[in-house]
Amino acid sequence: MQYLLLVYLEPSAQPTDDAAIREMFDEYRVFTRSLQESGMFLGGEALQDVANATSVTVRDGRRLVTDGPFAETKEHLAGFYLIEAPDLDAAIDAAARVPDAKIGTVEVRPILDMA
Repeated sequence: MQYLLLVYLEPSAQPTDDAAIREMFDEYRVFTRSLQESGMFLGGEALQDVANATSVTVRDGRRLVTDGPFAETKEHLAGFYLIEAPDLDAAIDAAARVPDAKIGTVEVRPILDMA
């Protein structure tokens, strides 16, 4: 079954000094490599800062485009992994290994099979 691991972070919780940023990137490289080697990795990316987001809604046939995220929240979507896991427990185990799970939240969402 496929799962999306959504990584949410509070911008103020992210490291700011170069050494801590390099360490976090190294942890992500190791984590991503472990998913690839296990065959779980299907895709994933880090996202640009929420300040670069654009939200789109359509109401009564009219498109409304606004800068920034749709919802005002402390935590913002920072990135994601699409994985293949045998069950929810395995997906949760993977989510617990996401480096930013130590300072943010990783939401595990099963992919809806539309076939």
